[in-house]
Amino acid sequence: MKIVIVGCGNVGRTLTEQLSREGYDITIIDEQEQLVKTVSNSCDVMGVVGNGASLEIQQEAGVDKADMLIAVTRSDERNLLCCLIAKKAGAKHTIARVSNPVYSREVEFIREELGLSMVINPQRAAAREIERLLKFPSALKIDEFSKSRVDLINYSVNEGSPLCNMKLKDMPSQIGRGVLIPVVERDDDVIIPGGDFEIKPKDVISIIGSSAKTVEFFRKLKEPTSIVKDVMIVGGSKTCYYLAQNLIEMGVSVKIIERDKDTCDKLSEMLPQALIIHGDATDRELLMEEGISQVQAFISLTNIDEENVMLTLFAKSVSKAKLITKVHRVTYDKIIDNLEIGSVVYPKNISAEIIIKYVRAMDNSDENNIESLYRLNENRVEAIEFTVPKGSPVAGKQLLELSIKPNIIIACITHNGNVVIPNGQSVIQEGDSVILVTTNKGLSDIKDILR
Repeated sequence: MKIVIVGCGNVGRTLTEQLSREGYDITIIDEQEQLVKTVSNSCDVMGVVGNGASLEIQQEAGVDKADMLIAVTRSDERNLLCCLIAKKAGAKHTIARVSNPVYSREVEFIREELGLSMVINPQRAAAREIERLLKFPSALKIDEFSKSRVDLINYSVNEGSPLCNMKLKDMPSQIGRGVLIPVVERDDDVIIPGGDFEIKPKDVISIIGSSAKTVEFFRKLKEPTSIVKDVMIVGGSKTCYYLAQNLIEMGVSVKIIERDKDTCDKLSEMLPQALIIHGDATDRELLMEEGISQVQAFISLTNIDEENVMLTLFAKSVSKAKLITKVHRVTYDKIIDNLEIGSVVYPKNISAEIIIKYVRAMDNSDENNIESLYRLNENRVEAIEFTVPKGSPVAGKQLLELSIKPNIIIACITHNGNVVIPNGQSVIQEGDSVILVTTNKGLSDIKDILR
């Protein structure tokens, strides 16, 4: 599949890195010559310097033979124009990044009128990710599979947890059935555990199961399983607006602290039910006066990564709130992980994952039946959802009869809408959705699990 990507900013570069790694034929376009050179050299892709909204530049990039053009520049209007020109020039599919809240209610109209395959809003996508985390306060991260029927949840095991020093084979009798732990991260090691594996404090475990079963599992751990009642948000960004809007509709009390007066005025107009505080959140006295020590969730959404991290560390020191931090630069990920500041949201990764998921769906063929793919634990683990095609060699046999490659766990099977955590006697049927977790790379078909 040939893909043209316009814009080499955070999202564009992430898309280029991941899609080129998966073997797609990528050409990038950007007006900054040095940026094009850097990205094209590091990702081994073709690069064109120029305005992506120019027909001449798009033709130089081969848009007439492209299966898809993805426009992710900083300008919504330029992205839409890029897609319109690409469609007229022969590109089969187009995706535009559109961030301005003004367009939020017109997205479907814009998509249909311009013939877009997808409109992606990074800020809204980040807000939805944060909203999911607030619905499940114990989670560090949540990924969804099987049309939102299945959750894959990252959870840090604390001292005193019922899971501490428990072997996985004993978990069904002591905690309950219906979920599986397919991955454990301990220090710098990522482990695909067996039944004799013993969970230790500070392990970060991945838990997979139906939404109902994961809720039941966390209740037995005596962890909260309902959305928080009040939140404090620092930074009146677009992400803040989308998040606050959704939370208010859910009955959550929202308080926003923003240092820019004009932004406060705009937020007051757009979010009349939220409490908008004009002030500098780096002022600890202000945070204490506004009740940071009692709030159930603290979310730092300023445009400065360092400020977000420091604010979250302060919130951690004075409260028991659910902590969520927005970070743009993924180069900080290892440092941030060591700080144990709760959930960290990387907007560019979220947007890239949504687009990549769509690209894979468009690329599905007899040789590739991947429905979803998430890279976990710093890309060392993949969680892949396959649809089992007719005639598949894995269909109609018990799992214990299959010769499955090492480091692969069949984590979940969805059959006719019913989610099952499989055992050796479980049978995969044609048409089933199967989720597997593996440290092996390059699986493109469910049959690739076989030796």
